[in-house]
Amino acid sequence: MAASTTDVTLAIDGGTPVRTTRWPAYDNGDAYVADEDIDAAVRALRSRRYFRYDTRPHEATETGAFEAELCRYFGTGHALGCASGTTALALGLLALDLPAGSDVICPTFTFAATPSAILLAGHRPVLVECDDELQLDPADLHRTLAAGARAIVVVHMRGFAADMPALTAIADQYGVPVVEDAVPALGVRLAGRPLGTWGRAGAFSTQSDKALNTGEGGFLLTDDATLHARALVYSGAYESRMARHFTDPPELDDLSLPLYSWRMDEIRAALAHAQLARLPGRLEAHRRNYDRVAAALADRSDIAVRQPVAPGAYLGEALLLRLPDAPTACWFARALRAEGIGVRAFGDPNDVNVRAFWNWRFLHPDPAAARAAFPASTSAVARTVDIPLSANLTEEDCAQLVDAVDKVAAALPGRR
Repeated sequence: MAASTTDVTLAIDGGTPVRTTRWPAYDNGDAYVADEDIDAAVRALRSRRYFRYDTRPHEATETGAFEAELCRYFGTGHALGCASGTTALALGLLALDLPAGSDVICPTFTFAATPSAILLAGHRPVLVECDDELQLDPADLHRTLAAGARAIVVVHMRGFAADMPALTAIADQYGVPVVEDAVPALGVRLAGRPLGTWGRAGAFSTQSDKALNTGEGGFLLTDDATLHARALVYSGAYESRMARHFTDPPELDDLSLPLYSWRMDEIRAALAHAQLARLPGRLEAHRRNYDRVAAALADRSDIAVRQPVAPGAYLGEALLLRLPDAPTACWFARALRAEGIGVRAFGDPNDVNVRAFWNWRFLHPDPAAARAAFPASTSAVARTVDIPLSANLTEEDCAQLVDAVDKVAAALPGRR
């Protein structure tokens, strides 16, 4: 996909933009939903039975059928549909039965929902530095575990797998559990194994921009029957309803746990179940678009494309570019937006992004102090540009993206 731009004057300087149509993204109507998905949701509506714990057997409900299909798809023992990816992560942490207020490790590079879920579970998020590829730094992880952290939340951020063999080995060394925040990477595999099945539990989202789109929603996966039972009760399986999920329920006093009513409803379950059959096609589309663009931008000296921990261990729904420094990244993102590409710089002070940890004022009231506390992460995150890649991108869309990057990159020397 060679650049075809003829007007070399940047649009930010008054030139002609590479594209004038809106960049495809979920929040401007680019929904990956088929007629059969809508038919499934309408079927659930017409049943007039929207609550999973009515008089039907578990397997006869929309949510029960969706959970069973999730177990088959991911090769896991248990699945629980719930209200969101954040609640799925909180349920996984609650079900670990850690002492209240435990230190739980959270990477600096993640969405604000990750530390929020740790707080929701009654624990304290403890941040760990990331490296230039925005992955958890092993040395800082060792330091934090040695200081007494009780669990690790690993995040497969922007669809890129974390190094699970290495991270689980470190966790085993300290005897702490791992919960995976696989919300950004639904369907990705590492070494042939689905993300979300490496740790004690894995949390996923079915929010509008995810590979399964039900507007809101999520699910939790685990092979641990006791953890699953505890998560069920917390999610709202009250008055022994937890037992409906098992042929041989584990011993558990369900009245000893609070109820948070984080269940998935029947309509969303029907919609997600229908989409699950088409998930491989969506994953293939993401990967095809990503590979087209990443290959065209490879081997540049001025821009680095984020690299996966293993070949193919990425979703492809986001292209992350690393620029020389934060001011250059901010200018680069503004210039690309002027060319018609939907893009953000994580560190742009004029475009507050909650993927930048220093903006989590619920954890760090002073952003400058947060940046100073994690200098490596600040450097890596602040000079990264994030470009969402829809599964619906056409070959022309991909070519225009490469044209725009080439055009803006050509003006990099001396620009901010």
